[in-house]
Amino acid sequence: MIAELDILGVFVPALLAWVVLALLLAVLARRGLRWAGLYRHVWHAPLFDAALFLVLLGGIVALAHGIGL
Repeated sequence: MIAELDILGVFVPALLAWVVLALLLAVLARRGLRWAGLYRHVWHAPLFDAALFLVLLGGIVALAHGIGL
């Protein structure tokens, strides 16, 4: 079954909510990594940002599946 969330009477796919959450977490992680100066060790920043987003999205989906959402 495909998971849907009811937000103010509008059904949205759960994946859309998870993508938005992962995007917000990725933005916060990027800011933290830049503030700490760790981006100077990254070879290709856009590729790293995409990988960071996908890892966060995968973790959120796995966590949501584990708790039954």
